[in-house]
Order: sequence, then C-alpha cells, then structure tokens
Amino acid sequence: MEYAIAVIDIGMTNKKVAVYDDALRQVHAVYRNFPPKITDGLETHDLEAMEDWFLSELAEAAKAYPVKAIAVTTHGATFVCTGEDGKPVVPCVYYTHEPGEAFHREFYGQFGGPEELQARTGTPNLMAMINPAKGLFFARRRYGDLFGRVRHVLPYPQYWGCRFTGKTGAEGTYMGCHSYLWDQVDNRLSSVALGLGLKGLVPDTLAKSWDILGTITAETAARTGLAPDTIVTMGIHDSNSSLLPHFAKKGETGFLLNSTGTWCVSMNPVKKYGFAPEELGKVVFFNISAFGTPVKTSIFLGGQEFDIWSKILMNLHGRDDFPPYDRELYRSVLKEKRAFLLPELTPGTGQFPHSRPRLVEDGKEYPFAEISALERGGASKNGDLPGGLPPCFGSYEKAFAVLRISLVMQSLTALERTGLVPGAEVYTEGGFRKNEAYNALLSGAFKNNRMFLTDIAEATALGAAMTAKTALTGKGPADLARDFNVDYREVPKAETPELFPYREAWLAYTE
Repeated sequence: MEYAIAVIDIGMTNKKVAVYDDALRQVHAVYRNFPPKITDGLETHDLEAMEDWFLSELAEAAKAYPVKAIAVTTHGATFVCTGEDGKPVVPCVYYTHEPGEAFHREFYGQFGGPEELQARTGTPNLMAMINPAKGLFFARRRYGDLFGRVRHVLPYPQYWGCRFTGKTGAEGTYMGCHSYLWDQVDNRLSSVALGLGLKGLVPDTLAKSWDILGTITAETAARTGLAPDTIVTMGIHDSNSSLLPHFAKKGETGFLLNSTGTWCVSMNPVKKYGFAPEELGKVVFFNISAFGTPVKTSIFLGGQEFDIWSKILMNLHGRDDFPPYDRELYRSVLKEKRAFLLPELTPGTGQFPHSRPRLVEDGKEYPFAEISALERGGASKNGDLPGGLPPCFGSYEKAFAVLRISLVMQSLTALERTGLVPGAEVYTEGGFRKNEAYNALLSGAFKNNRMFLTDIAEATALGAAMTAKTALTGKGPADLARDFNVDYREVPKAETPELFPYREAWLAYTE
C-alpha cells in the first residue's frame, strides 16, 4: 500500500484503534474498554490511561503500516477543559451523571426556556448531562476553583487531536450535536455558550471534518515512531461519521439512516433547518453534517433497553439464546393487544419522556423496578418463575416478542419525527441488523419506503478513514465512493395489519 490511515474510534463503552489501507480496507483493529475513574464520587473518563493506550497502539501500527494520517471519531456529549498545555484541568465527568431536577430548572432559568433554545440551537432538552452545555454548567459549579486555569474548552474529537498535535480547533458535527453551544439560525456561538463564559475558550470558527488540524508533535512522534509529518484531521462525531459512506454512495439527501446500538439514532439529511411548532419540546433535533448541512435526528436508548430486558428474561428462564422470529406468534401478540412493554429505562433520553418503564398486561401494570427485584430473587427450587411477574413472561418466546415489538414502536416514532416521507429509503445498520423480527415488522410498517440492511460492520470508523483520505488526496468524500462497496440488502415487506391498532394502544400507555 502507498499509505495507511490510523483511526481512533472512541465509543462510550469500547475504544478502538484501527488501520485502513489506501483503498479504505480495514487491515487491523484492536479494542479495549476503560472503566470509569471515580473522582469526587463521580464517574469520569480516564483520559490519561486512554492516551497511553492510544499511543502504544499507534506505535504498534507504525511498525507494520505506512501510517500517514490519523483521524479521530468519538461519541457525543463530551467536552474537555484544558490548560495552556492541552492537559485536562477539570475532571471529565460522564454525561450519564444526573444532577437532579433542580439543576435542570436552574439551567433553563439562567439560559432560556427549553423550546426557545431548541429553536435556536437545534437541541432538545435531554436529561442527565447529555446536553454538553449542562455538563459545562455543572463543571463550573462543581470545580469553580479550577476554572481559573482553563484556557481551552475542546470538543472531544478535537481534544484528542490537540493531544497529538498541540493545536486547537472545532468542527460542525460536534459543536452542532445537541450541545446548546451553537446557534444554528445565525451560525455562531450560542447565547448559552456566551452565558457560560466560553467566548475565547471554545473555538468559534468551524472547520470541516477532513480539514487538517496539524501534524503530530515531536513528543507524539517519539512515542509512536510515526513520521513527524503525519497529519491529524479535525475529527468527527461518530453518528455523523457513519453517514459519510452513504453520502458517498447515495448523495446528500433522499435517505434516512437508522443506526442501531446502545443508542438508536435516526438521521435524515435535509435541505433546510427548522422545526414545525408541534416538534418543539419533542426529542427531535438537528445535527450538522460533515458538509455543514442540517441532519434531522432523533434518538432513544434502544440497545440498552434490549440488553437489560433480555438479561432479565434469560436469568428468569436459565437460557442464553435469542428466540428466532415466529411470524405467527408476533401477529398473535399484536392482534391480542394484551401485553405492552413501555419505555424509558433512562428517563428523558428518548421519544417518550413521560413514559414510565413497565409492562402492562390485561390492563395491569408491572413496574420495571418490581420485575427486576423479582428477577434477582431467581426461580424457585422446582424451576417455576417467581409469582408477581406478567403472565407473558411465562413464555420465553412470547416475552421476547413483546420486547422486540416495543423496539419497533419506538423506532417508528423516532423515524417519523425525523421527517420520513414516501419514497425515501431507510438503511438500518448496527446491532439490530441481526434482529429479524425487528426488521420484518419495521419494513412492513412503512408501506411507501423501501428498507435495507447494510453490510458496513463499522461505519463510524470507515467514515473517519474517509475524512483522512480526503485530507491526504484532496478528493471530496463523494469521489471516494468507488473505493469501497456497500451491500444494501432489501428487507421484504410482509403485510402486518395488526401492527397499527396495537400501536395506537401502545402509544396511549406512553402518555
């Protein structure tokens, strides 16, 4: 190969260092999980340990491949407060920390109402500190004595770029990711950013994701063995990175990406920014694409909900398999309209912020907390399930059907809220690609939209590699389409008329 690209892909759970060749083929990848570092009783990112590992793996990559560029892609909702030397001076607290209702009321009392801010910044009210401005507001209050030493407040991808290059910058995909920090109407730092005193600390000019932040420092070169002229691109938000392969193959509009994992993210690249009045107050927002264009987006913790409920069912039944799709069973559950599994296990993070996590069967409610407590008690000595569980839990297969149907219900709302129109294609990638029941029901629900499963196993890393190749070659992302293949496998449509009345009943329970 003429050159290679190193990609640092930082998920909330798994971290990865991958190498792509000059034809955008992944030739190497290593993974690691870093548990949170407890600081002042809070879960924080162990940035120092992560950096040591990244540099060590880059050194291994440099021995085997002609790495000429590094691209960084990260999960959202994280900014790092650094000193002049680019090292953190304030603990980087997990965005999952929930400061409480009083904190959120104080935030909006100081910076403006949720709907007003949503209209200007494209950002909805999310709980915990999934809005980065709330995380910075929390950090200023909790660590006020340290803030006098802060010289830079850096988006997470650019923090890592700074560690490798000594340079600071910002780009649109991260600043525009439900942060409250960027005014998408006037294309400038928001009133919230200014109110937080971030003027001069956060870069106020947005670069493109494939612009070059800089070349690596002498220290980075010494620790990795990479050539001093190795470039580092600006970096990119992970969900936006996963859009790039489809932009290259399909153009910049006309499709929706249903990216599934811990977070299920529905993304619709649109031509114009703006909310309809009835959308304000809903968990729908606008990302900024790598091209600087609006991406109407909705999210929910679908993968997390599936994992938690699955473990409960597996523990209750002493099994570890996932039941196959039985179309007649699912049609029966839908037709009966007796059992409904409702979100949200993490309140305020999805499409149904007023819904309490529970299962309702024959009108009786079974709160998640009670089901979880019964599950921890385990089965009786003769293998019977504990009393007090929903009747449908007596059948492993039926219980999984109710769970999977719940995910479909949430996905339907999430996709609709991004502005799905007849004729637009929907591409599902990530963990739910393997969930036959989910895909069959979702495809059948949208009669006027073709649905496809993609074969991109790691779209986020591929998108990041594309930004580096663009920087190295000067080619636009669309010019890279012939460098890689994507198999779009259509999901056949099967009539499931029972789904629609079931959905009406399911929705009524979420209010």
